[in-house]
Amino acid sequence: MNLYILLNLLVLAGPLVLSFDKKVAFFKQWRAVFPAILLVVLLYGVWDIWMTAQGIWWFSPHYAGSVHILGLPPGEWLFFICVPYACIFILACVDGYVKDKLLPLPRWLWFALAAVLVALAIIFRARLYSMTNLAAAAIILTVLALLHPATLRSRNFWLAILISYLPFALANGVLTGLPVVLYDDSMNWGIRVGSIPLDDFLYSLSMLVLALGGYRYLRGLQQRRAKVNQ
Repeated sequence: MNLYILLNLLVLAGPLVLSFDKKVAFFKQWRAVFPAILLVVLLYGVWDIWMTAQGIWWFSPHYAGSVHILGLPPGEWLFFICVPYACIFILACVDGYVKDKLLPLPRWLWFALAAVLVALAIIFRARLYSMTNLAAAAIILTVLALLHPATLRSRNFWLAILISYLPFALANGVLTGLPVVLYDDSMNWGIRVGSIPLDDFLYSLSMLVLALGGYRYLRGLQQRRAKVNQ
C-alpha cells in the first residue's frame, strides 16, 4: 500500500466509524451520499484525467505508485470518494448538532458571482488550471442556484465547508509538501499557501459545493418522495 492510498484511508476512517453515531445516524443517509459521491467521481475524474494528460499536474511514483487506472493512480480515485464522504459527514454532523438558519443571500448574488468567475476565467485563459477552476466554480454555483437555492442560503452548508477546509489544508499540505502531487506552475496562478497552490483552494471549494449541494438536493428529493408515499 502506497502513501497516497494510506492518506485517503485515514481521511475516511473516522467518518466511516462514526457514521453509526445514534444522533447523526449517517448510515441512514447513504442513499443520498453515494450518488453525490458518484457525481464527483464522474465529473472530477474526467477533469483530472484530462488535466493529468495535459501535464498540468502529475504524481510521484514513489508516493502514489506506478499503477494507473485511466491515467490516474488508485489513490487519486480514492481521493474523490474518501474526501467527499468525509465532508458530507461533516455537514450531516453540523445538521445534527446545530440548528440551521437561512442567510439573507438573494439568488441573483450567485449569478453575479458566477459572471465574475467567468470573466476571470477569460482573463486567465492562458493558465489552464486557473481557467478551468474558475469556470467549474461558475457552472456549479449556477446549477445549484437554479436547482436548490436554499442550500446556498443555508448557514450549516457554509459552516460545513469552512470546517472541511481544516482537514483539507492538512491533507493537501502533505500531498503537495512531500510532494505526492507535482504541478506545472505556469498553468496556475503561481501563488502558494505554504506548499499548496492557491488554485487548489478554489478547486476544493467547487468540489465541496458539488458534493454537499448534490447531497442536500438528493436528500431533499428522497424526503419529499417519502412524504408522498406515506
